[in-house]
Amino acid sequence: MMRGRNLLLLLSIAWSSAGTAQPRSLGVFGGWGAFAGDGRCYAISEPADHVGSAGWRPFASIGHWPGRAGGQFQVRLSRAKRQGSAVLLRIDGRSFQLAGGGRDAWASDPGADREIQTAIRTGIDMIVETRAADGTIVRDRYGLRGAATAMDAAAIACIPRR
Repeated sequence: MMRGRNLLLLLSIAWSSAGTAQPRSLGVFGGWGAFAGDGRCYAISEPADHVGSAGWRPFASIGHWPGRAGGQFQVRLSRAKRQGSAVLLRIDGRSFQLAGGGRDAWASDPGADREIQTAIRTGIDMIVETRAADGTIVRDRYGLRGAATAMDAAAIACIPRR
């Protein structure tokens, strides 16, 4: 239950800082939550052992925007990455190179988004790794229990209604 409260706290912080309305919780599933609001829906989690830098909290999410885009993977790193450093995503035995800069990274194209989401659905453990601006290794670890259900809840909530 503590994990669910942490997810709700994470989202309320993220949304309040953006100056938007509070998201509507679609549910908390294992270590993942699903939310809808402000024209988007998403599944989100924070790293198991997160040590965020001042000013932001790390997370991984899969977002949907009705009528525009769906199923986009994004990660906010626990520390800003060093310029020129690759960001590697590992889900169980599979590896993906992410695009990005500063503190954010994402799938490089829609095909990579689909592959990452398939791996998340069937995976147990996800690690995002890069080098921080100071040269130290950034390694954010996520549990994937509940991710598939949260992803489905977010996708269903953003199906355009007629």
